[in-house]
Amino acid sequence: MKRFFLVLMAVLALLPVAGQIRGNNIVVTVEPDHQDWRYDAGQTARFRVEVRRSGTLIDGVQIDYAAGPEMYQTEKKSLTLKDGTLDLKGSMRQPGFYRVDVTAHVDGKDYKGACAAAFAPEQLQPSTVMPQDFEQFWKQAIKEAQTVDLNPTKRLLPERCTKDVDVYEVSFNNSKWGSRTYGILCVPVKEGRYPALLRVPGAGVRPYGGDIYTASRGAVTLEIGIHGVPVTMEQQVYTNLNEGALSGYWEWGMDDRDKSYYKHVILGCIRALDYIEQYTPWNGQQMGVSGSSQGGFLSLVTAGLDKRITYYAPVHAALCDHTNSLRGVACGWPHYFYWNKGKGQERQIETSRYYDGVNFARLIDNQQKGWFSFGYCDDVVPPTTAWATYNIVTGPKEISPYQMTWHFWYQEQWDEWESWMLRQMGIEP
Repeated sequence: MKRFFLVLMAVLALLPVAGQIRGNNIVVTVEPDHQDWRYDAGQTARFRVEVRRSGTLIDGVQIDYAAGPEMYQTEKKSLTLKDGTLDLKGSMRQPGFYRVDVTAHVDGKDYKGACAAAFAPEQLQPSTVMPQDFEQFWKQAIKEAQTVDLNPTKRLLPERCTKDVDVYEVSFNNSKWGSRTYGILCVPVKEGRYPALLRVPGAGVRPYGGDIYTASRGAVTLEIGIHGVPVTMEQQVYTNLNEGALSGYWEWGMDDRDKSYYKHVILGCIRALDYIEQYTPWNGQQMGVSGSSQGGFLSLVTAGLDKRITYYAPVHAALCDHTNSLRGVACGWPHYFYWNKGKGQERQIETSRYYDGVNFARLIDNQQKGWFSFGYCDDVVPPTTAWATYNIVTGPKEISPYQMTWHFWYQEQWDEWESWMLRQMGIEP
């Protein structure tokens, strides 16, 4: 009897794990008739919409759909699908993405699906113009920042250390004395010199755990925050900052290139490379940078401004081609000029050119290797801007779109990203 009781308790203990909530029973799919989602300009793309419950089509389901160039869809309708299916088609004469969004209404809840067909994406070109003094502006800003001593701090985090990796919270001066950048440094325990990777963050305010896995393979990794606060505090502190003092920081100072919030953020990325070079066992050869969304932008920035970077991997990079919306074409997050097409924002438009990922991508050279990845269904970072940014890079580069992703990663995408970076560091995946 005692044995039966122990077995029963063990089974009950496993139930919360086995019963995790995953996905939805009701699924909306929008499928193109080309497997690679790619079409030539002027071709017609055909889309098959299906709404299923438990894998079977739902009769009489109500939907709303919007179709047309992404962010500028003109065809919008509400329908009842007799057998749960709908066939649509669309075309573009110019390079770009034709997007179909479908929302199904089932039992008082909404379920969404989307597809964005690529029309001659390799021909897309950005709209943003590089200011004549762009390089000089950033060279001078970096020069001034580097006159400030890093004055680094380093605190061991024993609860995060492993048998192979020592983990620290570090900080160092940014563009001026007392303006600090904080991060998590991971260093292999074994004595030696190692390749390095700078991890740059997506938008928001949060703590960081550090890239212990990559460090365990034989690399120095530094994951930084951008807001000048420690990165090991309780989550509630970051939530309060995100909703309060740092709310909407990406719009601050956009009428003056010297007052933009992103100026000290960008300089913090360069100072992070200074820290790696001066205070870690970097081998002086392979130095990389990677991040997603805002971090994708910062990857382009860091690679463009600093030739210590030998490899970079921007994933669905934000803050690219801000001015595209001035010509009625999808623009990058945070979509500064989308709502009013820049009317009355002449100073902001000019400032935006100094903080556009496209212009930093133009500075990347032939000694730096790049890996670009993004999703065609991303409604935060439009693939129009992601492809155009990729196209403008003249150095060695690879592209690996994951068409069905929105503003998130698939596991396979993450695995490919990690393997590519390890190879750049001379480490077997």
